[in-house]
Amino acid sequence: MPLSMAKEGEQNIVKRVGGKEDTRRFLETLGIVVGGTVTVISDMGGNLIVNVRDSRVALGRDMANKILI
Repeated sequence: MPLSMAKEGEQNIVKRVGGKEDTRRFLETLGIVVGGTVTVISDMGGNLIVNVRDSRVALGRDMANKILI
């Protein structure tokens, strides 16, 4: 299921990161890697604020759809 469908406050484990190589590399620099945990803090119309490695990151809906949990 894509990260955009996750409930707020739930801790999720990243199963796969899709998209082009540049997109995957960008998400990796943010700390979003396979096997890592991601918690949705806020969902504002599909745009997400997520907690990754004790940091908060804002993701657009398109980017969140590429992260499978």
